[in-house]
Amino acid sequence: MHAAWLGHSTVLVKIDGFTILTDPVFSDRIGLNFGPLTIGMKRLVGPALGRAEVPRPDLVLLSHAHMDHFDRPSLRALESPKTKVVTAIKTSDLLRARNYGEVIELGWNETAQIGEVTVRAFEVKHWGARMQSDTYRGYNGYLIETPRFRVIFGGDTALTDSFRGLRSSRGIDLAIMPIGAYNPWIRVHCTPEQAVRMANDAGAECILPVHHQTFQLSQEPRMEPIERIVAALAESPERLALQEIGQELHR
Repeated sequence: MHAAWLGHSTVLVKIDGFTILTDPVFSDRIGLNFGPLTIGMKRLVGPALGRAEVPRPDLVLLSHAHMDHFDRPSLRALESPKTKVVTAIKTSDLLRARNYGEVIELGWNETAQIGEVTVRAFEVKHWGARMQSDTYRGYNGYLIETPRFRVIFGGDTALTDSFRGLRSSRGIDLAIMPIGAYNPWIRVHCTPEQAVRMANDAGAECILPVHHQTFQLSQEPRMEPIERIVAALAESPERLALQEIGQELHR
């Protein structure tokens, strides 16, 4: 299993040759798209790989429709009949679904089988509206299971007990957890310490922190989230998979 943090919540995961890309965002700005122009927030640091450099994923995994997770220009660049998409319920209308091999919407506790990979959506504490009016859109965390590995992609979440339901006799090899944008948005985003707590609830061996350093979404200093999770894991630093955009995990 290999995982590379490309920036924000975008992680390139390869498990036994099967490639997954989470919440791909490669654009310089996120926001409203008017042709080639995007009006919105500018990223603080570029992605570790550009859109053209990313290997074609077998699966694109989308947690919810917020613009920093569901970037339509990036998703259009990834369109391929050989790529499937798993997304939250009532969000596929934002994609050009016919240009992918398959687009599957999942609600909480629903599963999709793609080859030997099973993806199960689970409830997180967030919200799914892209604009103010479309509050009907879903939002998910995901459990990814293969014959040899179990991986969590937490999407976006505040502190919740739902990660406890992911614990089983098989451990979690990797938990991709959000750790930023908690000040003042603590009701919908977790702190680094809370991310560790939820990963522990699931029985995760390693934690890959995301959702920090890339966009200024909140008031905490840019490097505070990673500093806090380093401190939270001070007694078991080997559990922290990586700290910087562009770093890779190999197992």
